[in-house]
Amino acid sequence: MTPTRLRQAAPTRANLGFQLAKASQRWNEQLAQEFAEAGYPEVRPAYGSILLPLWEEDDLRMGELGGRARLAKQTMTTMVRLMERDGLVSRTADPEDRRAQRVRLTERGHELRDVARQVLDVLDRRVRERLSEREIATFHTCLQEVMSL
Repeated sequence: MTPTRLRQAAPTRANLGFQLAKASQRWNEQLAQEFAEAGYPEVRPAYGSILLPLWEEDDLRMGELGGRARLAKQTMTTMVRLMERDGLVSRTADPEDRRAQRVRLTERGHELRDVARQVLDVLDRRVRERLSEREIATFHTCLQEVMSL
């Protein structure tokens, strides 16, 4: 190692990655709490990766859903099984290709959409109490850039 590398400071809680992870963790804690209070204690914040694409277009092939959710096949399979167990989605064989599975929202999964909108409105209000509209717009742009790394 060069002497310059030896003198570099160790990572701290001021590290951008650490702060992003902790902000996401706090957001997810609040999501879970709000869902539980709204009568959906089984809803995990991670389910949003699958629910959002299904709310946009229901009844998708597992592979298509995984692409839209930006999740690996193994993660998708696990998440869909958990969501099926929790009564939010169901799986069926694709009539055009029996090897493929389709995922669709159950009635409870459809009902959750309005609850999610209310929960997210609550959390958005909390953010707007702390940040200006300009800061929020900049934050959105910055998050999009980081997500595209």
